[in-house]
Amino acid sequence: MSLHTRRGIEETGEDVDEREAARRQLQARRDFISHLVAYVVVNGFLVGVWAFTGAGYFWPAWVIGGWGVGLLMHVWDVFLRRPVTEADIDAELNRHR
Repeated sequence: MSLHTRRGIEETGEDVDEREAARRQLQARRDFISHLVAYVVVNGFLVGVWAFTGAGYFWPAWVIGGWGVGLLMHVWDVFLRRPVTEADIDAELNRHR
């Protein structure tokens, strides 16, 4: 039994789940690239303002550092964290028994 047909190939529920997981991962990577571009553009602008206004105390470091922590957490979420598997769920259930 299939849930629906795509390009003449029948997909099972498992295939649909895998496609959805792949779609979510691709979207997460695209969202990260947008976040990275915003980080570079905004912080480049702030460094430019700092340089243009006399280049005294490097105050953009506060924004660069704070936002950088958020960016690193986004890296971890998109590229380093592994998805929850059925084995993980089974192990957690067994731990509670």
